[in-house]
Amino acid sequence: MEERRRIERWRHASVPVREMARVLKRSKATIHREIKRNFFSDSCLPKCDGYYGASAHRKAADRRARQRKLIRHPE
Repeated sequence: MEERRRIERWRHASVPVREMARVLKRSKATIHREIKRNFFSDSCLPKCDGYYGASAHRKAADRRARQRKLIRHPE
C-alpha cells in the first residue's frame, strides 16, 4: 500500500517511471504494469481519471480474492 501511495504522489508530480523504479528497486516494466492495470477510469467522472493508490490496492485485493476456475471445479 505504501509503494502504491508513493507511485500516486509521484505521478501527480510528473516523476518519470524510470526514477520511480530506481527508488523502489523495481523494474520499470513492473511500475508500468501497476499503473496500467490499476488505472482508475469512470465515464461519469472523466476529470477524476488517474492512478490512485487506495483504488489500486482495492482492485488488487479483489483480483486476489476472486475464486479461480480450477479452485471452484477441481475435477
